[in-house]
Amino acid sequence: MKLTTGVKLAVMMFLQYFIWGSWYVTMVTYMSTKLQSTGLQIGAAYSALAIATMISPFFIGMIADRFFAAQRIMGILHLLGAMLLFLATKITDNTAFYWVILFYSLLYMPTIALSNSIAFSQMTDPGKQFPWIRVFGTLGWIVAGLIIGGLKIEPTIYTFLIAACVSAALGLFSFALPNTPPKGKSVSSASKALGTESFVLFKSKPYLIFFIAAILVCIPLSFYYGFANGFLNELKIDNAAAKMTMGQFSEAIFILAIPFLFNRIGVKNMLLMGMTAWILRYVCFAYGNTGDNMWMLYAGIILHGVCYDFFFVTGYMYTEKKAGEKIKNAAQGLFTFATYGVGMFIGTLISGKVVDNYVLSPEGHDWKGIWFVPAYIALGVLLYFILFFKEKKKIQVAGLTENVSAPEV
Repeated sequence: MKLTTGVKLAVMMFLQYFIWGSWYVTMVTYMSTKLQSTGLQIGAAYSALAIATMISPFFIGMIADRFFAAQRIMGILHLLGAMLLFLATKITDNTAFYWVILFYSLLYMPTIALSNSIAFSQMTDPGKQFPWIRVFGTLGWIVAGLIIGGLKIEPTIYTFLIAACVSAALGLFSFALPNTPPKGKSVSSASKALGTESFVLFKSKPYLIFFIAAILVCIPLSFYYGFANGFLNELKIDNAAAKMTMGQFSEAIFILAIPFLFNRIGVKNMLLMGMTAWILRYVCFAYGNTGDNMWMLYAGIILHGVCYDFFFVTGYMYTEKKAGEKIKNAAQGLFTFATYGVGMFIGTLISGKVVDNYVLSPEGHDWKGIWFVPAYIALGVLLYFILFFKEKKKIQVAGLTENVSAPEV
């Protein structure tokens, strides 16, 4: 891969995730401050991305990949998205705001797969080259948080205006990206677009147990994504958005340990560590404050690296090894559909209702009571996983019978 190509791909990833990080983290603060939204309304707005995640595989598999060059369709989607982000700043009604966010999410989520497709199509060794390109996406999210936190504009329309400007810039820049021509009629049905051939994985009891746990653990995840920034701002934490980027720094650091630990301690122990971290995070949030327990708030944020990497990144690796070469792409798509689609949709609705049940005043919540709910859910998932998940130390590809004598982990 040429240096100039690598630079273009790195800029693409940086801008792609800068946009997401600009408005998504702080939308809870904006909605509660400017729109006077309830917890249920905030949860519904966050569910828009989950709905888009469930729909985007059909768009990518059945339309974009077949008829359009990836960089062109990505450019058009980001330009249209910029207009919707700008429109969001003009709306004061919660129902209208929800629909704008939903339509924007339907435009944005397909661009994640498109950006990955553009990157992979230019790489001579994706296994080595993609992580170095993808890390710029994490940097983009971090820089967005630092800027918004530093400027103290979390409850203002400027978070959406910044995202709109960067979306327009990426839309124009996309037309200068390396050409990634359409793939033709390689995907011809809704079932193939969704990856239903990967359903063979459910014949493996360990994977089925894991799959259910992955959906359930998205409920605690939804509490963090949807309400952590509002929680920190309600506690009057200075530069909350900037401080939350410690979670992305943590994510970038812990992901380096995963390849080493995956083979050393086994997939079950990795996943257990991830689920345990979810419990610890919410206990830290429940008892954290701006006084002597300020360290607990920082710990809850920093634990994001363990929470996310040790469960979801490990989950993607486990899914790939379990699926084997023939259906690994379909399996990854199914895992994303189930977690960031179905799991997050359920989680955003539950988290919104829970937050509404713990309102103390129009300007305050019983956050200790709120954070114990996802902590108990994570504990329940952890116990379920300990009792029922039994996988071979040498992971057996679904549908095959080798390695039956390997010890369980």
